[in-house]
Amino acid sequence: MLKIPQLLATELSLKPFQVENALELFAEGATVPFIARYRKERTGEMDEVQLRDLLDRHTYLTELEDRKTAILKSIADQGKLTAELQQTITDCLQK
Repeated sequence: MLKIPQLLATELSLKPFQVENALELFAEGATVPFIARYRKERTGEMDEVQLRDLLDRHTYLTELEDRKTAILKSIADQGKLTAELQQTITDCLQK
């Protein structure tokens, strides 16, 4: 499946440490304004706009991965999953 942090770093032109640290802070329950004001040293000076874009895209990609997993399981349970279909679904980046 997707390596979401690496994809986010590429898509949003961020350094991998910025993405990883920001995602850790979000996982701990920190909010966008809190991180932008008080955790700049951990995120490499990311502003609120960058943090919001990161959070929104991370949420989207995480939900997409969950959905792809469910779809692949459903198709496999029906016995209709081919390698080509699996690859097409796995490579998809949009709902």
